[in-house]
Amino acid sequence: MIASGWHTAALMMRVFATYFLNDAASRASPGVDELRWIRPVRPGDVLSARFEVLEARLSRSKPDRGIVRTRITTMNDRHEPVMTLIAMNMLRVRPDV
Repeated sequence: MIASGWHTAALMMRVFATYFLNDAASRASPGVDELRWIRPVRPGDVLSARFEVLEARLSRSKPDRGIVRTRITTMNDRHEPVMTLIAMNMLRVRPDV
């Protein structure tokens, strides 16, 4: 028996939204790239996630926002990657002080 890949993705997105994105700054997400399910998630596995910011840039069309690309690696309790993806998020930019 293994977990659905989409269930694993949903759990990771909950962690990402709760602990990585700031409610005050998050504006939208244009999507994800390179979603891969590498290993099955089995009953009893304890999952964790690692977030690595790959790029942060200002939006060309909306100067009050920036676009952040983040590589997310979800791992089991044996530190084996079970899923990877690259998330893109639009975040509010602080005004110049």
